[in-house]
Amino acid sequence: QVQLVESGGGLVQAGGSLRLSCAASGRTFSNYAMGWFRQAPGKQRELVASITSGGSTNYADSVKGRFTISRDNAKNTVYLQMDSLKPEDTAVYYCNAKNMWSEYWGQGTQVTVSS
Repeated sequence: QVQLVESGGGLVQAGGSLRLSCAASGRTFSNYAMGWFRQAPGKQRELVASITSGGSTNYADSVKGRFTISRDNAKNTVYLQMDSLKPEDTAVYYCNAKNMWSEYWGQGTQVTVSS
């Protein structure tokens, strides 16, 4: 069982930055691929960024060059650095952990970008 707790969301003006954190319980964090998803009102949940257990990263086209995902296996934590934020980045952001046998979600953290 893995529990994920997100933090770092909030209200920011367009062009600003936020850093999201996702702390994971359990001793096998390093075995999981980690991802950040987001869901805006009336829209489907979408992948924002992911990072494999080996450190390979993948980004949605809409955030490439602005967002950076990273992980610290010693701290059981994955981060999402979000720069040059836009109003269309407003959403609830969810942390995800996945391996061959299981998948877990955090409770989400709200990010609101004002114009």
